[in-house]
Amino acid sequence: MREHFDPVVRIQDVVLPPPSLGDNRSHELRLRSALTDILGQRPSMPLRICARLSDVLPQAGYRVRTVLCDGPCGWEVAHVSGGSATEKILGLAVDLGSTSVVFYLVDLSTGEMVSSFSRPNPQRAHGEDILDRIMFAGRGDGLRILQSEIVDLFNTSIGELSEENGMDRGWIRYVSVAGNTTMCHFLLGLDASHICREPYLPVANRFDLIRPGEIGIDVHSGAWLYCFPNVGSYFGGDLLAGILVSGMHLREEISMLVDVGTNAEVVLGNRDWLVACAGAAGPALEGGILSCGMMAQPGAIERIEIDRDSLEVRYSTIDGGPPAGLCGSGIIDLLAAMFVAGLVDPTGKLVVDRDRKRMRETAGQWMYIVASEEETAHGKPIYISQGDIKNLVRSKGAMYTILNVVIQSVGIGFQDIDTFYVAGAFGNFIDPEKAVTIGMLPDVPMERFSGLGNAAGDGAVEALRRRRAREEVEEICDKITYLEMNVRGDFMNQLTGALFLPHTDLSRFPSLASGVLNQDHAAR
Repeated sequence: MREHFDPVVRIQDVVLPPPSLGDNRSHELRLRSALTDILGQRPSMPLRICARLSDVLPQAGYRVRTVLCDGPCGWEVAHVSGGSATEKILGLAVDLGSTSVVFYLVDLSTGEMVSSFSRPNPQRAHGEDILDRIMFAGRGDGLRILQSEIVDLFNTSIGELSEENGMDRGWIRYVSVAGNTTMCHFLLGLDASHICREPYLPVANRFDLIRPGEIGIDVHSGAWLYCFPNVGSYFGGDLLAGILVSGMHLREEISMLVDVGTNAEVVLGNRDWLVACAGAAGPALEGGILSCGMMAQPGAIERIEIDRDSLEVRYSTIDGGPPAGLCGSGIIDLLAAMFVAGLVDPTGKLVVDRDRKRMRETAGQWMYIVASEEETAHGKPIYISQGDIKNLVRSKGAMYTILNVVIQSVGIGFQDIDTFYVAGAFGNFIDPEKAVTIGMLPDVPMERFSGLGNAAGDGAVEALRRRRAREEVEEICDKITYLEMNVRGDFMNQLTGALFLPHTDLSRFPSLASGVLNQDHAAR
């Protein structure tokens, strides 16, 4: 059972007995003793707080308001003022993604969300692929530049939140960050060069609490920053945050968490055991390397249907306006719809004669036109090329293979899994049925799939709302057995079979074999 709201920062009003000849305890001991009785534990009291007590306590008539932060050694007195003083306490939760960074401002006196917004990660200028950024960090002043860029984004965003909500940045007393291993290393100014090289070693798996000001983040000087730990070079705090939010580590039933982003990160298990792994699978699925791929933003096609008989294409964009490109969910919809309509054969090859009106050949490569020049926002066609499809099939094949290797490592089948949690950059927007159609996710009843939304952000928020969450994350880390996919020989062997739609072994997809796949795609 999860604990009730128990934030990492709280306000505690205290009425102290005034000093006398019979009670001549110091100001520090007087306050500390009273708080110990209330909290059930002895709080720490920094020197800067002690220095103010001889003025604040007598002036307030020994009725004071304290701000308490959950620091490295438990409760810490962060501020003391007159009992009538008003003190707002806020927390900042951050989903530190490689493509975009999402900020959540939380009122820690109520647990309510005050505001949130997303901003592009400025480090993308040094490479969409995180490996490019690692290489950049290793050259000259690269690491300092990457850290400076992300810290500047934090400070600019905090300024925007402050202005938007009529607040002072000094009201932020706690920062919680969930990101992948490399992104957290960049934020903290740690060398990430060994993350991508055998034997794939981060500088640190667990990060102690630090003052945000140590790395230049401009919030209250006495605030704390919690960065979710990582379990491996490609298994970071963003996935640990997802486990925390899903609650799979507390359930008796076996669950699987699939985080689809730049990498495919997978966790399998229950309250007794957890097995995890990660591998490269996501770039094409995110749209980043496709001819007309784009982030999930206004103008992105997010849903696509193709009539199996007339071949009419219907699509919708995120904002309802003219299309500008294809985001992740739209890409999966498109490939599934093309396969079902016979526009792509099981090998991933375009069936050009199936729809000559939408097929075009440019520079010796065929492409399928989703939206013509007249329909789009930029006056250029939106299409998927034969090369794009090849990349997509490889990405989806890697995704499925990773899932299969994980279940085989513990000797169970997909049918033994009670819930499949889908999270990640666009995980909550994937239509599971379409993902099964192309062989990206296993063929199980649709009701077993559960979208987690932005699990990394939600986990970062939970770490602010529940003091116990940090300890829970540590327990999750201790429970996980991490499989390094880069050194598993069976991965490449199994991947070969998954480079078809949906798979070379159709017995793995019985619902498709009785429906979609009873058509002769080649004949079309």
